[in-house]
Amino acid sequence: MQAPAYFRRTYDETLDLMVEARNYMAYAERRERERAGLVTGLRMSCEAMRVTSRLTQVMAWLMIQRAVHEGEVDAREALDERNRLSGGDVCLDDTFGGDQNLPNGLRSLLQRSLSLYQRIVRLEAQMVGRQQLH
Repeated sequence: MQAPAYFRRTYDETLDLMVEARNYMAYAERRERERAGLVTGLRMSCEAMRVTSRLTQVMAWLMIQRAVHEGEVDAREALDERNRLSGGDVCLDDTFGGDQNLPNGLRSLLQRSLSLYQRIVRLEAQMVGRQQLH
């Protein structure tokens, strides 16, 4: 059975962003951090981990949803607390997302990963709301 278009697009977007983040962190971020001052370099490391946290949380959530679609997991089980999106305290924090001391590439990843995470938060809330109505 083919997954709904919204799911395929979101999955593809997440995977593409994960690859981009991996490439950025493996190549560009390290050089940029070495050129940055101590405080900015530390901030870059923290914010790179925030990007990673957002993307891994979203991908884990999408994999559970994919399992539901494939009939491997019941929809109610997928919305159980242990399978829900987590890490909101870290992932929704945008305190330094616009910090002009951070490199453009990292700021772009921060903005796009936050937008993606927020979209999944809203989608999950809608799904939980529908489940509670039934």
